[in-house]
Amino acid sequence: MMSVAGIMNAPMNLSQQDQWKKAAAEAAAKLVESGMVVGLGTGSTAAFLVSALGRRMTEENLRITAIPTSAGTAEQARTLNLPLTTFADHTEIDLTIDGADEVLLGPLYLIKGHGGALLREKIVAAASKRMAVIADETKIVARLGSLVSVPVEVVPYGWQATQKKLTQLECKPALRLGADKKPYVTDGGHYILDCAFGPMEDPKEIAHHLDHVVGVVEHGLFLRYASEAFIGGSAGVKVFKKES
Repeated sequence: MMSVAGIMNAPMNLSQQDQWKKAAAEAAAKLVESGMVVGLGTGSTAAFLVSALGRRMTEENLRITAIPTSAGTAEQARTLNLPLTTFADHTEIDLTIDGADEVLLGPLYLIKGHGGALLREKIVAAASKRMAVIADETKIVARLGSLVSVPVEVVPYGWQATQKKLTQLECKPALRLGADKKPYVTDGGHYILDCAFGPMEDPKEIAHHLDHVVGVVEHGLFLRYASEAFIGGSAGVKVFKKES
């Protein structure tokens, strides 16, 4: 573990947690170098990263191309004039920086997807040479599943049958609803079932079972992707490397 400079002065309208997120995102943004193809995550912490990269482009003449993991991230990037590219032109990504809903230090196992972009986030992570996670210290857990459920993206057709299969894994799958009380629909046109496994003794075994449920497109257990984590907190930003 390494320490990074303490939290930067943040606008007074940011909560303490958002200040920690912003500090982690700005520290990780320094990993980005000109010429890189960069994967941009989704969520509140990733939004701070996109802002930091936009500022670096203006102030430091940083030149990158980026692949966003959601329509929301793409829209933010365009407003900051961040050049976007696609997998049609770049099948390999130099560095992806993304947030997480839970982080297990050591192996750097993650739960992701409460922002609704887990499928695209995992595609981008899997295509990356390197992935850095940005989060605040409230996301650190001793066991995955301690704080949040595992989002599972499913095909809308027959989702009730898929839900029944997931119930057999003893995870109490609940259909995610949008603000309109209708099923939440991902950018890929899928539904999400939030599966409450509780604290997991063996997340790899659970991921294996989820991988073999017909109707499941992808799940929010990211178990072999992150190489480092930038964690913002009361003592500043700390950097944790993946332990083999």
